[in-house]
Amino acid sequence: MSTDRAALGRPSRTRDAVPAPESAARLLVVRAVAVAAVVATAGYLTWRLLATLPEGPALWLGVPFLGLELYGGIALVLFVMTTWDVRPAAVPPARPGPPPSVTVLIATYDEHLDVLLPTVAACLAMEGEHETWVLDDGDRLEVEEMVTALGARYVSRPEHDHAKAGNLNHALALVRTDLVAVFDADHVPDPEFLTRTLPYFADDRLALVQTPQHFYNTSSFEHLRPGVDLHEESLFYRVIQAGKHHAGAAFWCGTNAVLRARALREIGGVATESLTEDFHTTMKLHRAGWRSAYHNEVLARGLAAGSPAAFYAQRRRWGRGAMQVLRHDNPLTAPGLTPRQRLGYLYSLSAWFDSWRTLGLALVPVAVLVTGVFPVDAPPALFAVMAGVPFLLQQVALALLSRGFAPARFSLLFEVVRLPSNLAATLSLVLRGTGRFTVTAKGRTGAERTRARVPAVLLVLAAVLAGSLLFTAASLAGWTPVAHGPGATTLVPVFWVATTLGFVVAGIRRIRDPRFSAERRDGHRFPAALPAVVDGVPARLVDVSLGGAQVRVRGVAAAVGAEVELGIRVPDRAAHVVFRAVVRSRADDVHRLQFTGRQWRELAALSATAFGAGAARWAATEVTPLAVEAPALVATRVPAASVNPDAVAAAVRSPFVSPVPRPPLDDDTRPIPLLTPELERRLASAGGGNAGR
Repeated sequence: MSTDRAALGRPSRTRDAVPAPESAARLLVVRAVAVAAVVATAGYLTWRLLATLPEGPALWLGVPFLGLELYGGIALVLFVMTTWDVRPAAVPPARPGPPPSVTVLIATYDEHLDVLLPTVAACLAMEGEHETWVLDDGDRLEVEEMVTALGARYVSRPEHDHAKAGNLNHALALVRTDLVAVFDADHVPDPEFLTRTLPYFADDRLALVQTPQHFYNTSSFEHLRPGVDLHEESLFYRVIQAGKHHAGAAFWCGTNAVLRARALREIGGVATESLTEDFHTTMKLHRAGWRSAYHNEVLARGLAAGSPAAFYAQRRRWGRGAMQVLRHDNPLTAPGLTPRQRLGYLYSLSAWFDSWRTLGLALVPVAVLVTGVFPVDAPPALFAVMAGVPFLLQQVALALLSRGFAPARFSLLFEVVRLPSNLAATLSLVLRGTGRFTVTAKGRTGAERTRARVPAVLLVLAAVLAGSLLFTAASLAGWTPVAHGPGATTLVPVFWVATTLGFVVAGIRRIRDPRFSAERRDGHRFPAALPAVVDGVPARLVDVSLGGAQVRVRGVAAAVGAEVELGIRVPDRAAHVVFRAVVRSRADDVHRLQFTGRQWRELAALSATAFGAGAARWAATEVTPLAVEAPALVATRVPAASVNPDAVAAAVRSPFVSPVPRPPLDDDTRPIPLLTPELERRLASAGGGNAGR
């Protein structure tokens, strides 16, 4: 592993690599515990079904409770089947001949420049011959200027239908290469992304290689805690998808993936019938006989949902898309899928209904305390033993099968946090409506530091749980018609309700935590201890973003409002990377600087250092206009400093990215706008945006 891969944007690389194969002894233990958990659960559910159903008034509570337990048993079996084999994917033998040609597609809508620029620079710097296209559905002049200055191709379209799926389909009609690598605007790839993924395409029937999504803003709402790489999606990307690979059901997750252009065209392009175009497209590919592979190595890093609002918007969109897939292409009935693929897709779609089980299991003990009716016709002590043993085995099995990517308390906390979005999403299955595509807010989301609003579902649930405990206390005092004593019939549901209430309160506190308030900063700041100079005065970087930096200046300080030159010495360049900046504020010798003007190449070099590509390795693609009818050519990579300005200017409206000849439009000839104060603020601050598009 090269030394330049340790970077500001990579807080920890301990789990990024392809996981080492498990030893035979460990695998035996994991699978033995998993089988024991399934057998114990099956025995418990059989006992519950045959010997414990209550009669009379208790039946109305006993049947739903048993249904929730049966659902949990099925979910356990599906999880065990999915995570039974998570070995790394095998790369097929290499085939003679040149490697497949690649076009890198970066889909963007309204992401701010400090989110988009690192992705463009990193895509240009990837090893291996390729072209880089930026597909801008926002038709933004500043994006066009930045993209073409760096040497990538800028592509827009006349109509903006079907959101991201339509954007990709428009590009697919223009692409002349064998493969397309797709990235969201915020996902910054490693230099070796293509060299790691392209070997899989020696299999002629392989349509897709997906890699994990990972995130560099470890202070996000989704992360376990600041500075720790584990996040709410770690289990899915590092374990579940690896298991799906062996079932032939690994699916595209929208970004960090390479797809065969011919396969996409064969199925009619990227699916537009649902909000989860990636998932739905993969199902169509599998139904058509194409295969997918999952390369379980972190090769790109993006922005996780930083706030609760962004998290909920993202999950609602994914969930509504999953319900649309259920209506359009139910995996249980859709033709062309293997049995293992059907189960794999069924597990993915059914997971959205887990929140109903979570809610039900929270309310059953409340009903017990309020009514005094116990849903199980068995002595409470016997029930506690019969249910407790399978429960403990389940927890141990889940911990082992998760391979350390899902700490128990963190997983249980997010089961509660996900309730509002998942309940709303699954209701769309019966409350028809396509839902509206919304992007996930990332980066700057507000002007003021305001705490997030807690969803009403969680507030009501907390009130119900707390109210049931108060009601029980009143019953013990003899103040209600319900008789409660100190026995297990009361203690078991009280313990259950109190534990659930603890997780609900913890979820509410997390949502209200000031750390996850509206983001006021324009860009993600990386702590950095790099040598620097400010107008020739020795200094040291404190932190840096693509909008500015904090610098500790020795000796004479610069005045607030002064224009200065900041030179940053990065590890792999002999000369400083020099920026024009203005001093926005000072605290003793610490200066807060804001970059000014259009310093695209300097920012690209800085972002390359921050994300591990290395400033000296940063390169751009020299763009040569090509006719659409011409044979596909792969651009050559040259140092950014030597990009031909005329070629870059000609690429702004290259015929290669225009589907048919047409007369010039006003947009073709309008100049880049004057650098007004408003545009200066937008470009210099380089704010974050909605990279989840």
